[in-house]
Amino acid sequence: MSRETVADSLYARVRECDLCPLARTRTHAVPGEGPLTAEVMFIGEAPGMNEDRQGRPFVGQAGQLLNELLASAGLTREGVYICNVLKCRPPNNRDPLPGEIDACRDYLDEQIALIDPRLIVTLGRFSMARWFPGQSISRIHGKVREIDGRMVVPMYHPAAALHQQSLRETIIHDFEALPAILEHWRAERASAAAAEAFASATGTIGATSSQMRLFE
Repeated sequence: MSRETVADSLYARVRECDLCPLARTRTHAVPGEGPLTAEVMFIGEAPGMNEDRQGRPFVGQAGQLLNELLASAGLTREGVYICNVLKCRPPNNRDPLPGEIDACRDYLDEQIALIDPRLIVTLGRFSMARWFPGQSISRIHGKVREIDGRMVVPMYHPAAALHQQSLRETIIHDFEALPAILEHWRAERASAAAAEAFASATGTIGATSSQMRLFE
């Protein structure tokens, strides 16, 4: 089964989902969008009013700022995958409830498995909490961690800069660091691949640390 077929099935289930009360108040569910082979995946918190109307993520003011932030990192919206923890808008844009997050968890798990991104960027504290429970976003924003073979970077939600201008430069700085994070990951993968090729060519079980340094 192709990725496109899997994605279409997933999106259809999201749009028809009735696992929590948000199904009764939404206009449109918002599955997510972007290339299914994207290296970078951005995960926000929940759709807002504009997203609920259009069925697309990050199309309001926060989405406009996200587009600017992507450009500052040398990325484009068309080249990354964007989704949310919740697939439906909470009434009056209130915070997601634990039961709503749990109801959408499997959908997000499937999206991560489908896209298989090298870098996950969480936008906001509810997205961050999945990988960094109990942490404060003001303390760990912009700090990359390797979790389950992926690089994960927690960041402020773009909407935070709309409400608190003092955070704008902080968010821009965090985004501008993304290219270096990706390049570091690519260099490590290339080094590991070279070491594996060396081991295969020489008949060794695996490359030693000194062998791996030859390819750094």
